[in-house]
Amino acid sequence: MTFTETRLQGAFILDPERHEDSRGYFARTFCQRELAEHGLEPQIAQGSVSFNRTRGTVRGMHFSARETKLVRVTRGAVLDVIIDLRPESPTWLQHLAVALTAENGRSLYVPARFGHGFQVLEDDTETSYQISAFYEPGTEAGVRHDDPRLGLRWPLPITAVSERDQGWALLADTEEQLKRRLARAPR
Repeated sequence: MTFTETRLQGAFILDPERHEDSRGYFARTFCQRELAEHGLEPQIAQGSVSFNRTRGTVRGMHFSARETKLVRVTRGAVLDVIIDLRPESPTWLQHLAVALTAENGRSLYVPARFGHGFQVLEDDTETSYQISAFYEPGTEAGVRHDDPRLGLRWPLPITAVSERDQGWALLADTEEQLKRRLARAPR
């Protein structure tokens, strides 16, 4: 795999190195050793999948103080967006958008304390997640996908968003609480 660190420190784009022959190709999409060599969380506690019927659907922007995610599209395409929510970071509230498609096989490594979401670019898109921590009910959190403070630009008209994702508060109302929640724990 090829690891490319983004302008948001700790977030990486991983491209598979395809070994092709007349049958097609073979490529590694995960390796604990390679993630660890790049200073990334190599443990996976669970895997999840998201299926989206309709292009234009937006999921997110979700975050966790503990979870890292390795996100990859196995069918279709998304514009995957991450937001740096680390209060001490020089790139606080900056975002990055990456096209993840079944064709390019690219993965996005999302560090803990980053917001994450995507817009579906093709009908019947499936997204796979490898997550570093077990799901804990009641710990879900997010920021609005349409918060003017974030300036996110979605390439398609939005066709569907969950009630929960529409209900996240605007940063103007929750910024101090968000900073406290995602502050780095003293060592």
